[in-house]
Amino acid sequence: MDANRLVTMANQIAQFFASQGAGAEAAIADHIAKNWDPRMRAAILAHVAAGGAGLSDVAKTALGRLSA
Repeated sequence: MDANRLVTMANQIAQFFASQGAGAEAAIADHIAKNWDPRMRAAILAHVAAGGAGLSDVAKTALGRLSA
């Protein structure tokens, strides 16, 4: 999976849910857990572990919930 494409997708999801207010990080994590292929999740979590370049703060925090 192309990390740049996954970063773009995660940021778009984060932007959508962040506009809904409280609980955004949980909603982002839930959306990614339910809708992304396991290979996509593994690739974005590896990207986060490597520093998460390009990810918004809310996306990074939400993805941190997946790896916990």
